Order: sequence, then C-alpha cells, then structure tokens
Amino acid sequence: MSRPRAGRPRGNEPAQLPLPAPSPPKPKRGMPTPEQIAKGAIAKRGNPSAVPGNVMLTMTFDLKRELAERLSARAIREGVSVEAVILGLVKDELGP
Repeated sequence: MSRPRAGRPRGNEPAQLPLPAPSPPKPKRGMPTPEQIAKGAIAKRGNPSAVPGNVMLTMTFDLKRELAERLSARAIREGVSVEAVILGLVKDELGP
C-alpha cells in the first residue's frame, strides 16, 4: 500500500480576490411595496374621520404606569386629552 501524497504547500497559491458585495434585492414584479401594503392595511383597519382626508385608528397601548402618569400629567397641564398628547408626539417624530 502506498502512502498518501502530501498536498501542495499553501504558501505558493495566488491570493484570492474579494468578491463584490451583493446588490440589494430588487422588488419582484407583482410584489407590493411597503407603501402599498400600508395603504391596504389602513383601508382595512381605519375608520372614516369627520375631517376629510383623515382616518381614525383605534389603538391600545400597554405602558408602564410611570409613563402613563407622565402622559396624563402633560395632558392635564396642556388642557388636552392623552390621545392628543400622543398624537402630538407622533407628529413631532414623523411629521404631519
């Protein structure tokens, strides 16, 4: 039985060039965009508002008591509802 051959020395191999970064995947034809999905979700979940162009969404928040109390205190100081305070915070963050 013959002995297994010794492999070639690794030091003489040429350096391997790095591969280019893969391009981001293109949306497939017929695949809805996030904006299209959001439009459908709001059409399903939202209710008509008295204000033209607006929609009413009902949400439930599970907040720490301290945060709920701070929001409530702010609403009392400003003379508005807690919902108005939260809506103001969302508008400040994401725009009108």
